[in-house]
Amino acid sequence: MKLHDLMPNEGARKERKRKGQGISAGQGKTAGRGTKGQASRTGEGGHLYRQGGNLPFYRHLPFIRGEGFTPPNRVKFNEINLDQLDAFAADSEVTPAVLAEKNLLHNPAWPVALLGRGEIAVALTVRVQRITKSARAKIEAAGGKVEIIA
Repeated sequence: MKLHDLMPNEGARKERKRKGQGISAGQGKTAGRGTKGQASRTGEGGHLYRQGGNLPFYRHLPFIRGEGFTPPNRVKFNEINLDQLDAFAADSEVTPAVLAEKNLLHNPAWPVALLGRGEIAVALTVRVQRITKSARAKIEAAGGKVEIIA
């Protein structure tokens, strides 16, 4: 077998349809583009720099780039720092309901995350959805307890 003997399988290759080559071809005259209008002209596909009045794609990119992807089921948290727990008496219990009564939550429907900014001197029992390592260490060093609730 020589190189000139190699042939593709029967039906594997198909000749392209030559459009606009006369009425007998079945794709003559308007060549399947319909009549008139922008889509019937040559070069109809356009380019990225023209979008018919909209902001062009390349100018829109800087606004998209900074945003990134926002997950649709993202959970927002009420962030509370330790220095905001100064108002609580010793051996009291801190829960999302108690924090909501004291107007320390942005939105009572959201879960609470306790952050470690500030110091705490009294022993508290804290029941929140999330807590940082530093906040847990400071509460336990003051003699308090931490419980994670669902």
